[in-house]
Amino acid sequence: MSLISYLINGLSLGAVYAIIALGYTMVYGIAKMLNFAHGDVIMVGAYVAFTTVSGMGMNPVLGILISVVVCTVTGVLIETIAYRPLLEVSKLAVLITAIGVSYFLQNVALLIFGADTKSFSSVIPFKGITVSGINISGETIVTILACIIIVVVLSLFIKYTKPGKAMLAVSEDAGAAQLMGISTNGTIALTFAIGSALAAIAGVLLCSAYPALTPYTGSMPGIKAFVAAVFGGIGSIPGAFIGGLLLGIIEILGKAYVSSQMADAIVFAVLIVVLLVRPTGLLGKEIQEKV
Repeated sequence: MSLISYLINGLSLGAVYAIIALGYTMVYGIAKMLNFAHGDVIMVGAYVAFTTVSGMGMNPVLGILISVVVCTVTGVLIETIAYRPLLEVSKLAVLITAIGVSYFLQNVALLIFGADTKSFSSVIPFKGITVSGINISGETIVTILACIIIVVVLSLFIKYTKPGKAMLAVSEDAGAAQLMGISTNGTIALTFAIGSALAAIAGVLLCSAYPALTPYTGSMPGIKAFVAAVFGGIGSIPGAFIGGLLLGIIEILGKAYVSSQMADAIVFAVLIVVLLVRPTGLLGKEIQEKV
């Protein structure tokens, strides 16, 4: 394969990371917490799409919509039941609970679907195009376009809508926002709903490009997407987008030119170097603590 092909594949993988990273960066930016169960919501979305499309023979669009709805409800339930009661207690307690929720979702998937790898049939009907001898798959094109559209729509939503402005207010000062009549809990729940809906889309796109589904499918992509969010500047939507794309390119080039076994190590090494040079990430802002 040529360098151009590797870059295109890197952009496709990076676009998936970016979509997942948006969920991390929104939750952290507004609720100031790390939802490490986010990666497993990806797995839930992929299994729902697999069950509805491959198992029940539904139209792929309907299957994806059902997956988005199920993941949205799952995300809100996780926030309401597992995280909200602990927000006033300790950030560490929330973090540990997030890890517990992650293992809970994995084990539920194991009980329902078993440990066998499922072959996920792509939901992308578009077969792709060939440009200058380089074949670009339909999954690649749809994934990159979906990522761009999601970033633009999400940015416009936060900037111009009332719920979006409420998110900005809560992210700046939750206490002051509550005094102004903004429902902090409702805003955080909406953030989880949006992030979980995006996780469903990411899960379907990921498994369409890499058609192997297990209860652990979302674990490593979830961790890498968190790395992408930190890389770009956690709390920043453009940062999550840029961080995801760069991470995907670095991973694919690492596999192609260094070692497929060392690719993950290269990704995390690059993160360490970036944070040593710029601790807030590429587009992150330094937060001044009030004393």
